[in-house]
Amino acid sequence: MRKSLFALALLFAPIASMQAQQPANYPFRNAELPVEERIQDLLSRLTLQEKVSMMKHESPAIERLGIPAYDWWNEALHGVARTSEKVTVFPQAIGMAATFNAEAMVKMGDIAATEGRALFNEDLKNGKTGSRYRGLTYWTPNVNIFRDPRWGRGQETYGEDPYLTAKMGSAMVRGLEGNDPYYLKSVACAKHYAVHSGPEHNRHYYDARVSLYDLWDTYLPAFRELVTKAGVHGIMCAYNRYEGQPCCGNNELLSNILRNQWHFNGYVTSDCWGVKDFAHHHKTHPDDIVAVSDALLTGTDLECGNLYPLLEQGVNKGLHTERDINVSLERLLNILFKIGMFDPAEKVPYASIGREVLECKEHKQHALKMAREAVVLLKNEKNILPLDKKQIKRIALVGPNADNGSTQLGNYFGVPSENVTPYKSLVKRFGNNIRIDYIPGTGLVKELENGPSFQQIAAQAKEADVIVFVGGISADYEGEAGDAGAAGYFGFASGDRTTLGLPPVQTDLMKELKKTGRPLVLVNMTGSATSFEWEGKNVDAIMQAWYGGQAIGDAIVDILFGEYNPAGRMPLTTYKSEEDLPAMEDYSMANRTYRYFKGEVQYPFGYGLSYTTFAYGKVKHAESVGTGEKLEVSATVTNTGKLAGDEVVQLYVMHGQNGEERVPLCALKGFQRIHLKKGETKTVTFLLTPEELALVNKQGNLVEKEGKVKLYIGGGQPDASTGSFSELSVKGNNYVVF
Repeated sequence: MRKSLFALALLFAPIASMQAQQPANYPFRNAELPVEERIQDLLSRLTLQEKVSMMKHESPAIERLGIPAYDWWNEALHGVARTSEKVTVFPQAIGMAATFNAEAMVKMGDIAATEGRALFNEDLKNGKTGSRYRGLTYWTPNVNIFRDPRWGRGQETYGEDPYLTAKMGSAMVRGLEGNDPYYLKSVACAKHYAVHSGPEHNRHYYDARVSLYDLWDTYLPAFRELVTKAGVHGIMCAYNRYEGQPCCGNNELLSNILRNQWHFNGYVTSDCWGVKDFAHHHKTHPDDIVAVSDALLTGTDLECGNLYPLLEQGVNKGLHTERDINVSLERLLNILFKIGMFDPAEKVPYASIGREVLECKEHKQHALKMAREAVVLLKNEKNILPLDKKQIKRIALVGPNADNGSTQLGNYFGVPSENVTPYKSLVKRFGNNIRIDYIPGTGLVKELENGPSFQQIAAQAKEADVIVFVGGISADYEGEAGDAGAAGYFGFASGDRTTLGLPPVQTDLMKELKKTGRPLVLVNMTGSATSFEWEGKNVDAIMQAWYGGQAIGDAIVDILFGEYNPAGRMPLTTYKSEEDLPAMEDYSMANRTYRYFKGEVQYPFGYGLSYTTFAYGKVKHAESVGTGEKLEVSATVTNTGKLAGDEVVQLYVMHGQNGEERVPLCALKGFQRIHLKKGETKTVTFLLTPEELALVNKQGNLVEKEGKVKLYIGGGQPDASTGSFSELSVKGNNYVVF
């Protein structure tokens, strides 16, 4: 009997051992253990082949360990993008920058993460985590500097200013990633690192070369802020080279600055198929095996592409070690643990979010709020706006974007259930009381086939009380190379613009409309600034509406009829002509953006009109501040007009020109969007840090020096008629910020 029992014990021993080694019981599955211990346990169980398979964006399932498939590639530029589900769509990034409202940006990021979590939770529950555009690793925000308004992809950025870009980008990171001490709601990724701001046609082989001054004064500050202050968990390296090395294999950018100086401990992903450029376009590497090894060793942990399986051959050839692979895979696994991939739902604070949040009322309201706040009123001759709905009996609504839902979604977009165009909003709001003559009139870049002549359109429009022309461009013409596929038309090349003007066909139609003598309002939908050479002189009012998302139609109508008082501000300079700009391939910041351009502009950075007026009191602060110390600066703002409204209060710092040292003409160092009732006064306070009072020197160091500094607080760039100046003494020895 004893022998039989012993035999049975031997028989079942392997089964018991197998049960003990089931994936559910492995230490990496134990949510009570430190994450470092869990990662090391998982690493120890993976083969080399399995490890490298997990280092490309399409990470396959490792079934023997119970590891689900995961696709790292997802987008959330202005709402969850490219999903088949209906989601909330906010204004394009450049439009959200025009709000100058960082807190609204935080909420927008949180909404995107909430809707993305709902989709991810559903997939995780159903065991379908390997689908593209369903993960939680969002490759956003784009914090490249919009240094040239011709760059088609600039619409994805937060404008031309490093400070505004840093603050809006940081707000996006905070919203996306949440505030739990351990788990991430979703994962943000700052891109494209670095010195990447067009042109699009040569991005796969272009070598960006800039001075240390421009590198640290313009191209790196936003990345530095997102890494060292916002704590972003992802970085995407750019396609181009920087100083001869591809950015995804660049020792200075990835190893020295990102890892050693900024102590970044998140993950770095290549831009999609960017590592392939090393050998095939940049010609900096003899073959793909050497290329992937170099990318790995300089710090690119994840490849968006299909070359990283070659890392296994790299180990066999002695180009790198398995330990080098482990270093990168540890970073990737840390992200997967932090989104809760291996933990029970009850442990993850975001696991209960369900699909009921998709397009919920609160989310739609915030999309409308940001669309309203994004609109910039550039011109309002004789206060023609707002229109009086009691006096207007007939409106001629003309133009290619008046009822073009695809235009207002921009690029990298999701699709909402309801996408409200200006025409739809007008009909919904006033269809029973105001006659609305909708006349497309023309296409975006050419006349409509078999359409009425411009003279016939003008004759019909003349019967209206006011003409509203909704024009602009679309992401079919300006955007990322490959996505902006409409080519061969005047003013466009490979997704970039070659001119700052509107397509001539639209201006020609407006010239005919102008002859009617009726008030003419231009609503412009673009992803960049437009020169408005003719329009600025001849139309009665201009509204810059960007690609305003699902609610832009309602926002435009609200502003046209005074239901909302506009307060958006331009996040980039409106030049009079592209002839005022250097060549697009020239990455020097000389004569670029409001900080260095000395010519006359059409509309300056930070500019925007309101239906009310504001007055600023004296700028108050201590007479002097020591280097290395913080300074509190304040001023009162009073609504002196007849309507309640928002004001975007802006703080600028001006240093005297200093011989050979390059110094910005002025630089934004603080902004707050506030609401004031008629006659109301508020005190707005800023805290200036040594970093904001310092200047970059030739060596790329940020140094605060002794001397006189001018400060300005107002509703736009320094101008005595709209704000107040003061002078500050900075005293003490040089203080090196970094």
